[in-house]
Amino acid sequence: MKKTAAFCTLFLLSLTAMANPGRGLQDKKQLPSPPAKAMCKFADGKTITVDYSSPRMRGRKIFGDLVPYGKVWRAGANEATTFVTDTDLIVGGKNAPAGNYTLFTLPTQDKWTLIISKKTGEWGIPYPGDEFDFARMDMKVSTLPSPLENFTISFDQAGDSCTMKLDWEKTRASIDIMRKH
Repeated sequence: MKKTAAFCTLFLLSLTAMANPGRGLQDKKQLPSPPAKAMCKFADGKTITVDYSSPRMRGRKIFGDLVPYGKVWRAGANEATTFVTDTDLIVGGKNAPAGNYTLFTLPTQDKWTLIISKKTGEWGIPYPGDEFDFARMDMKVSTLPSPLENFTISFDQAGDSCTMKLDWEKTRASIDIMRKH
């Protein structure tokens, strides 16, 4: 009798889990560093897509502490931040052919460097090494008017160019990206 009751309970729990397939997505959005996406879409439909996880400050000091100066950072949390383009680009003055890449940054107190890595599919840390770097470019750094709780990557678009912005705490690091014709 106890085996039958246990089987029925397990069966009902399985049915409940299958009846709510959207629950996994809901739970993922409630993670401490939920998935996020930024996109720059050009007039002809070509795109740049960045997929990342968006950590929160939660009262912590970020740059110079949680994200140490002088060490490569994965620009997000969890899985490595991906940078996918279906068109050739000029990123910070350097050519980047269409393809799949991973983004890292090297923040210091005075400047930031964007690292585009050819190695893809890693968890995010450790950094795979400069032998996989496609290119390194200087980023512009500025101070945000007020603290930003969520790490955010976004694009400002104007014609055939986009400015990619990485914002968190009171810091903005940005870089200009243009379509190559």
